[in-house]
Amino acid sequence: MVEFCLNRQTPTLCSCYMYFCMYLFVCVRVLQGRVVENISKRCGGFLRKLSLRGCLGVGDSALRTFSQNCRNIELLSLNGCTKITDSTCNSLSKFCPKLKHLDLASCTSITNLSLKALSEGCPLLEQLNISWCDQVTKDGIQALVRCCPGLKGLFLKGCTQLEDEALKHIGAHCPELVTLNLQTCSQITDEGLITICRGCHHLQSLCVSGCANITDAILHALGLNCPRLRILEVARCSQLTDVGFTTLARNCHELEKMDLEECVQITDGTLIQLSIHCPRLQVLSLSHCELITDDGIRHLGSGPCAHDRLEVIELDNCPLITDASLEHLKTCHSLDRIELYDCQQITRAGIKRLRTHLPNIKVHAYFAPVTPPPSVGGSRQRFCRCCILL
Repeated sequence: MVEFCLNRQTPTLCSCYMYFCMYLFVCVRVLQGRVVENISKRCGGFLRKLSLRGCLGVGDSALRTFSQNCRNIELLSLNGCTKITDSTCNSLSKFCPKLKHLDLASCTSITNLSLKALSEGCPLLEQLNISWCDQVTKDGIQALVRCCPGLKGLFLKGCTQLEDEALKHIGAHCPELVTLNLQTCSQITDEGLITICRGCHHLQSLCVSGCANITDAILHALGLNCPRLRILEVARCSQLTDVGFTTLARNCHELEKMDLEECVQITDGTLIQLSIHCPRLQVLSLSHCELITDDGIRHLGSGPCAHDRLEVIELDNCPLITDASLEHLKTCHSLDRIELYDCQQITRAGIKRLRTHLPNIKVHAYFAPVTPPPSVGGSRQRFCRCCILL
C-alpha cells in the first residue's frame, strides 16, 4: 500500500491525497514510474511520507524526478523496488536532506556507493533498512556511520559480506543505536558484537539469529552494557549456554521478547533465571531446545511474568515436555498462543484441560503415531494421516 502524510494545513491537496491513496492501493504491483512522477508534481514539498513497497515498475528515473520535487520527504520505503540502483540514492542525497527513514530492503543492486552518497547528503538519517543488499561491505558501513551519528535503527539482515570490522565502525559512531538486525550475517563473531555492546548503551533490540559463531561472551557483554534490552533474537546460535543467559537475565530486566530457537545447549536453568529476573517477558521461543523439561516450564509459569505478561510460548520439538507443562501454564491468563508441534508426550486430553482454563488460547500441535500407518495395497498414500491441527 502506498501511504501519504501531507501537511494538513493545505486543504487544496486533500483531493490529491485521497485519490492517489485509493488508486495506488489497488494497482501497486503494476504501478509505473510516471505515476510516482505525477505524485511528486502534485504534492511537491508537502509530502513527508511515502511507501512504494513492492512497486516493481518504479526505477531510478522516476525517483530522480520524485527527489527533485519532494525535497521535504522524511520517510521513504522502496522495499522490494528491485529496479532501483545506486543512482536513486545519489538523487536522494542531492535533493532530500531531511530524509530520516529509508527502506531499501531487497534492492539488490544497491552497493557501497549508495551508502556513501547517503552519508554525504542525508545527515539526519535515523533508520536505514538494507536487508538482503548483499553487495554492501564494511566500507559502505564505515562511510555511512561516520556522517550519520543520529542513526537509531540499522537493518542489515542478509548482508552476508559484513564482518566484525563493520560492527566496530557501528559501535564507534552510533551511540544512539536502538535497533540492530544482523540476521544471517554469518561471518560476524563475538569480537564485533562486543564492540557494539560497549558503544551502544541504548540498544533495545538485537537480532543475531543464524550467526553461529557467537558464544556466551556476547550475552555477558549485553548484560553488562545494555540494560535496556527488550528484544533478543538468537535462533540457531548453538554455542550459547545457561551461563550466558544467567548473566543476561540478571542484568536485563526489561526483556520482553526472546527467540532462543535451536539454542540446543540451554536447560531449565535458563528458564529459572528468566522467571526470576525478567518480569516483562511476553514472547518466548524455545523451539528445538531439547533439554527443556516440565520443571523449567513450572518455574516460568510461577514467575512474575506468567499471570499478566506472557502471551506466546513456542515449545515445538521439545521432546521432554509433557502434559504437566500445560498444567503449569494454566494460570497464564494473557497466554494467547502455544506451539506444541512434535511434542510427542503432549496429549489431546492435556490440551483440553488447558482450554478449560484458557478457552481462547490458540494451540498448534499434531500427533504422530509411533509407527507409520500401513498403506493399502502397497500404493503410495496421497495424504498424511498423522497431522491434526487443533
